[in-house]
Parts: sequence; C-alpha cells; structure tokens
Amino acid sequence: MAFSLTPSRAKRASRLAQAAPFRYNSRMSEHKWIAILDFGSQYSQLIARRVREQHVYSELLRFDTTAEALRKRKPAGIILSGGPSSVFEKGAPLCDPALFEMGVPVLGICYGMQLTARALQGTVKPGQSREYGHASIDVVVAEPLFRDLPAKLDVWMSHGDQVEMLPPGFRRLAQTATCPNAAMGHADRRIFGLQFHPEVVHTPQGAAILRHFLFEVCGCAGDWRMASFIEESVATIRKRVGTSHVICGLSGGVDSSVVAALLHRAIGPQLHCIFVDNGLLRHREAEQVETTFRERMSLDLHVAHAQDLFLGALQGIADPEVKRKAIGRIFIDVFAAEARKLHDCRFLAQGTLYPDVIESFSPIGGPSATIKSHHNVGGLPADLKFELIEPVRELFKDEVRELGRELGLAPELIDRQPFPGPGMAVRILGEVTRERVELLQRADLRVQEEIRKLPNYRDIWQAFAVLLPVQSVGVMGDGRTYENVCAIRAVHSLDGMTADWVHLPYETLAKISNRIINEVRGINRVVYDISSKPPATIEWE
Repeated sequence: MAFSLTPSRAKRASRLAQAAPFRYNSRMSEHKWIAILDFGSQYSQLIARRVREQHVYSELLRFDTTAEALRKRKPAGIILSGGPSSVFEKGAPLCDPALFEMGVPVLGICYGMQLTARALQGTVKPGQSREYGHASIDVVVAEPLFRDLPAKLDVWMSHGDQVEMLPPGFRRLAQTATCPNAAMGHADRRIFGLQFHPEVVHTPQGAAILRHFLFEVCGCAGDWRMASFIEESVATIRKRVGTSHVICGLSGGVDSSVVAALLHRAIGPQLHCIFVDNGLLRHREAEQVETTFRERMSLDLHVAHAQDLFLGALQGIADPEVKRKAIGRIFIDVFAAEARKLHDCRFLAQGTLYPDVIESFSPIGGPSATIKSHHNVGGLPADLKFELIEPVRELFKDEVRELGRELGLAPELIDRQPFPGPGMAVRILGEVTRERVELLQRADLRVQEEIRKLPNYRDIWQAFAVLLPVQSVGVMGDGRTYENVCAIRAVHSLDGMTADWVHLPYETLAKISNRIINEVRGINRVVYDISSKPPATIEWE
C-alpha cells in the first residue's frame, strides 16, 4: 500500500533526498546479466521478466545507452525491444551502432530486428498493412534459437514494417506466408532478429527461444537467485548504513513488509518502522500489522493512530482527486510528526519497485525528473533530510513476493493483494464517512473470505468491494428497503498496467451477493464489474 502525491510534492521529495538511492547492481556479483534496450514497446517490461524467470539477471535501459557505457557494465548479451515507431519515421529512436561491434550477442525483437537490419546494411520494407495477432512460422534453420522445437510454430506478430533484404552474412531462420524473413541470424557474430514477440504468452515456445539465446548464445548460467540477492543486499545495506539508523514507512502491504524484513535482517535494532493508521484500511488490518511486526517479528514499530484526523479532513469531499490530495497531505504531516520523535535517523527506506523505476523515465521522450510519486514518502518538511534506501528497486512484484518467502514472511503477508494508498476512500464513491467506511469494510471482508476459497485465488491480482453513491429499492422479509448498492471487482493482471476481469464462478458470485445482502445491514443490491483495463481502471476512483 502507498499513497498519492501531487507532482510538486514528489519533486520536492527528490530535492530533499541527499544522496543517490541505494540500489542492487549486477556489478556487485559474478552473475552474467542481460541488457535490454527499451524502444517503447508495451512488452519491454515483459522481456525483462521473462529473462529473470530463467534466473538470469536483466536490466531495462534507455534505447540510447551507448556502447561505451555497456562495455563498462559487461553484459553477457543485449536485447533490443520492440516499439511503436517505424524505422522510416523522422526522429525514430536509434541505438548506438557501435553496440553491434562489441562482440556481445544481440537479439532484436520486432522493431529491434528492423533496426538491426538497417544498421548492418540490410533493407526494411514499409508494411502495406499492420500485421497484428496470431501467426504461424516455418522454421528454416533450427540452430541455435529453434533447436529441438517443431518445424512450425505459433507466434504473436505486432508490426507494420518488415525486413526485406537480410544484412550481409545473415541467414533466414524462419518465414511466414506474408513475412519471408520472420527470423534472421548471423551465427559467427551472434546477432539475431525475430519479427515476432517471444516474450508474450501467445508465443507458446517463446520461453524456449529466449532460453536458447540466453544459455547457448550468451553463455548465461541461470544462477541468479533470491538467496544471493539477500546476501548481497544485506552486505551492501550494512556497509552503507554503518552505525546510523533507518526509518521505514510500513503500510502492511507486500512491498513495505518485505523491505522492513530485509532491513531488519541487515541492521536489526537500527531499524524503526512507522505505521500510520488512517482509518481507511481493510477490516482489522491495523491490528494485524501491529501483531505481525511488533509481536511476531519484534520490529521497533511506531503506530500513529490518526483515524479521526483523516476522516475529519475528508468530510464533505466527493471529488476523488481532492480526496487523494487531502489524504496525502495529512499522511505527510502525521508521518513527519512521528519521524521527529526518532532522533539520529539518517536514512529513509522505501518500497520502490522496478516498474516504478522504469516508469520514472520515458524511453522515447527523455528522462523524467520524478520517481513515480505514489511510491514515495515525498514532500517531507525541510528539517527532515533523509538519504533514501530502496533495496527492492531492481525487482518486479512477483520477485518481491519470492524475496519475502526467502526471508520467511508469512503467506498471508506475501500473498496479500495490492491495496491503494488512499485505501477505502477511493473505493467509496462520494463522501467518505466513518459509517460508510465501516459498511464497506464489512462488505469487503465477505468478498475476501469467499475469494480465498477458490483454488485459483493466488492467480487473482485484486478482488474487492466498491460502495456506490446509489441507493435502490429492495424487499427484505415483508418490508421495503431503500439502501446502498455494492459493486464487486476482480481482475487478473501481471503488474497492474493492464488487467482483465475475472470470470468468477456463478456459485462464488451468488455466495458473495447473498452474504453481503444478508449479513451487512445497509446494502441490498450487489453488482459485478466486467470491464477490463484499458479502457477502465482497476480502481473506480
């Protein structure tokens, strides 16, 4: 869980950070790693995730990262991502052509393949029409990318242009009826190109193709594990922190919980956690946080009980953006007041994740000055000047969960679904009152209890209740009711950037509806949200 800030507060937070953030760096270890140059593809993060699934460390870098900068980092291989641009567009993003002369294996995907072909004196043909969706390729040369794979493969295409003439020395590896050069390669130079996307699930053998590139072409060992990440991170944290003390903003969500556990392992009593109870959490969540971290994990936990302050600030407010700003402002005030009570704390720990880091720069438009604001304790008063520690900023959400399991955190913590920083305030449409918060908490509890009974519970990204600013007529017993409407939302997602609604079993939906209407006084109608993101968002506000 985190909270939203205005851009001005986030920028101020950036100025107040007195040193470069702590970050895990592949140079700290002996593991071979893969550099992924991002040309703006919607699948770029997915490439990084797929590489890491093979236990090979990867980093997503800007498209214009120079060959000189890459040489210093010594990657085992380079992947050029796809992108929305055409190589024929004026100002289309280009890579440093010198990276093809580094002697390091290169794999160009879609736009990356077209860029590779043009850079090495091949030709690219403007597409007559965009090819998007399922396709079938015929493998012409199996080695090395298609070794031991069927001669005909289903793949996912997404391109307008295509390579017409291969660069000198390259061979056609695969073809389709409409794309004669669906894959190309130069075995001696270890440079390859794929017109399709191996990173998506719609290319069933995509993982095998990437695996051949990583292990057979790049010589990776697949030895990057969370255990080694923990060992290296603990050593780095201890070295940087020394005898100083660290404050960690703890929400009870997965990210901050894992950060707190990692820091606790590294520096023990030098860690001080602050938990702000805003009165907008899930049913009994504040109690669970205190029990878990203070009693079970023996962390130094400071709890600010500020429910009245937050609910008072939200009185009469219906606009969702005004709600967020009010909650962010109060959070800063309460957090700062607690932080001032802790003397000699030099560092502030945050649960910034790799997607947040990636989103902090625009691959095509240039770097951004602000880190994604809703993951920062930003806008702190000028007298609180902390150095930032962000020990999981190189990890994706699923990797943070794996890290938490390695650290021994309880499953109920690790498998907890994402929860918005403003909490129930953005799941209550209209004015937020204590009575409406309690009503939604009771309804949401029934949703959680029934969803957890499903065998695929862990596959559901989020499931929750929303209280609508609508009342409807109902009949309970022999009497007429005029009460609230509750919406149920359940989505599948990998990272929250896109989402599909979950086809919950009718029996589960019926059980949720019956329990809410019969057990939660004040709600007499339940509806199910079947919109995906995009065009809708996951949260209603």
